[in-house]
Amino acid sequence: MTIEGASDISRLLTAWSAGDEEALKSLVSIVYPEMRRIARQQLGWRVPDHTLQSAALANEAYLRLIGARGIQCESRGHFYAVCAQIIRRILVDHARKRGYAKRGGEAVHVPLDETLLGTRARGIEVLALNEALSSLSKIDPRKGRVVELRYFGGLSVEETAEVLQVSPETVLRDWRTAKTWLFRELTANRSKP
Repeated sequence: MTIEGASDISRLLTAWSAGDEEALKSLVSIVYPEMRRIARQQLGWRVPDHTLQSAALANEAYLRLIGARGIQCESRGHFYAVCAQIIRRILVDHARKRGYAKRGGEAVHVPLDETLLGTRARGIEVLALNEALSSLSKIDPRKGRVVELRYFGGLSVEETAEVLQVSPETVLRDWRTAKTWLFRELTANRSKP
């Protein structure tokens, strides 16, 4: 993204925070391609008969953004952090609506890619990931936010550091620790009968 694009986003975020609904529409037209990319990434390893498509995920995120009132976004990174939370909630809601929590094996699979696990990509169940991430957030809220921002939001280390107001080194350290913790939790849950 160009510097001009970043300043446009900042200007639109300020206007939207002040209640300008047209600013949100303009903002989303600028960031929608990135939202689609994040949605495609999240759904890339889904079960073949899974009904949620990346366009639907991005559109649902847009609708929830429009419906949200009083969201204060201070930067491009903060806006994407909000988008990451919304996308995570949509995926979890969709999995719950489909009844996958009760059926197990045919659940919506969301990949923990190589950068998250440090191994070959493999599908995991979105509700298991959400539960593990919620547990991590109770233990260490910042590490939970790092995963949410990097994994669900697609933010870079630098953008994550900006949103959390910490150094990039802290983000990298939290990211490594969180990946290890989540891997252990998710593999332990898979081995339970």
